Amino acid sequence: MITFLASIALLIIGYFTYGKYVEKVFGVKTARATPAYTHSDGVDYLPMSTPKNSLIQLLNIAGTGPIFGPIMGALYGPVAFIWIVIGCIFAGAVHDYLTGMISIRNRGAHLPELASKFLGKVMKHVVNAFAVLLLLLVGTVFVSTPADLLYVLSDGSVALWIIIAAIFLYYVLATLLPVDKIIGRLYPYFGALLIISALGVGIGLIVTGAKIPEISLSNFHPDNLPIFPLIFFTITCGALSGFHATQTPIISRTTQKEQQGRKIFYGMMIAEGIIAMIWAAAAMSMFDGYNGLSDMLANGGPGAVVSEVSTTLLGAIGGTLAILGVVVLPITSGDTAFRSARMIIAEYINMAQKKFSSRLWIALPLFAISVILTQIDFNILWRYFSWANQATAVIALFVGAMYLYIAKKNYWISLIPGTFMLVMVCTYILNAQIGFNLPMNISWIVSAVASTVLVVLFFRAAKKARANNLPLEIDISDYNKNIA
Repeated sequence: MITFLASIALLIIGYFTYGKYVEKVFGVKTARATPAYTHSDGVDYLPMSTPKNSLIQLLNIAGTGPIFGPIMGALYGPVAFIWIVIGCIFAGAVHDYLTGMISIRNRGAHLPELASKFLGKVMKHVVNAFAVLLLLLVGTVFVSTPADLLYVLSDGSVALWIIIAAIFLYYVLATLLPVDKIIGRLYPYFGALLIISALGVGIGLIVTGAKIPEISLSNFHPDNLPIFPLIFFTITCGALSGFHATQTPIISRTTQKEQQGRKIFYGMMIAEGIIAMIWAAAAMSMFDGYNGLSDMLANGGPGAVVSEVSTTLLGAIGGTLAILGVVVLPITSGDTAFRSARMIIAEYINMAQKKFSSRLWIALPLFAISVILTQIDFNILWRYFSWANQATAVIALFVGAMYLYIAKKNYWISLIPGTFMLVMVCTYILNAQIGFNLPMNISWIVSAVASTVLVVLFFRAAKKARANNLPLEIDISDYNKNIA
């Protein structure tokens, strides 16, 4: 219990200390107008309040990641706590904050556009393909996951295909309508349900005196299972997730002032880390050890763990509410996944989105492809998603490092976690069966060499960009003069 409580305390302290430092490094401009005003279109660009933006951001980035990932990551033992705390404070929250703030400085641009500007035009095409693939996988996975949970919750009284069709219909509406019509109105309620359910489980663990394992040399992780690099692809949301880089521009287009960024971007990542801690602790403590957890996962998957934890700690009614809170997570990330995909493609082909027909022509093919992807085995989809997710995180962290390098600021806050995850991403794809299936020792060597070469190339490009005075932000001086 001490490790669990200390970890949550560290996450909160991290927001007020390191989060404040990252904000200072970036350099907030209080008088600069945000895209919500300079590019207002009534659809994607429009100002919303900080509480509303924060809850939408939390729900956008959460998905089932901070629940299902930590539940599966609990099999690694208390080392999962270390990755959640360190990863969240020094990697994930930095990733989210820099992505969101750089997007604000560049008319709410998505990651492919930012990668094109700061890492080279070729990267625009690479990242665009990565981002759209990632979002399609997320949207598809987050149709089947909540549908399965709702099917179990209804005891099979509602046909699974009806539930899937209803979720798809909601996704279509949330993707096409202005951001304040569905997302802006429903998310505050969904957010309250999510927070209440997570707090309920966390308080339940404390009140019942759950035997949450403490970190020790002998109990670092069970059965000497190999941690690296698998844990970084098991626990993503709640520590570091490239999916977040596809979501933050949605809110960068609705943020009223730059100084709200730390609460919205850095703060909500910390909140997600706390949710991840709660579910990792529950999974470690409630199934008579790792063998019991492994059996539960083998028989019913993470959804069965969620159901068992919720009903055991909170009773029938409270447990049902907690499960509904978990159901909300993938739905509120699936809808914004499709919305982000629409916005990224529109930005890529330079198609304005004010007209409904323009949104429709982009969205329909996305949903058609997603329907086809639902026929593929979930486990295969999730493996590719995990790798694409962390590869996207690496790209976003290098964009942040490039921005700070050109600005002559402390770029190490982004480059260090970016380089670390670059090594993990390369090692994973070289060793994994879905990749090159090389022996682990060879994978480490090739990964180290490749990562070193890429970092050297990064510094060469960064020095050239600084020497050429690459503009860091879109010039809105005329607008600022008009509102002054």
